[in-house]
Amino acid sequence: MQQPMTKEQRRAYNRQQHAAARQQAQAERGPRGIAELWWDEARRIARERAEKGDHAAWNDLAMTLKNFCERHGR
Repeated sequence: MQQPMTKEQRRAYNRQQHAAARQQAQAERGPRGIAELWWDEARRIARERAEKGDHAAWNDLAMTLKNFCERHGR
């Protein structure tokens, strides 16, 4: 008999399923769609870590975006 998923497991499973469907839809839009997908994922990760008191992901994302802008012009 299979154990029911915990709330956390169900949330992770649903997030994975949603991400897979969204990834496929965004890939059809080409590089811009993929970039938007990664942008949303990066913000989600930074937000979740900040909620746990770790703001390093926001700092890293900010530095990554700064470097990108400096490389490719503003």
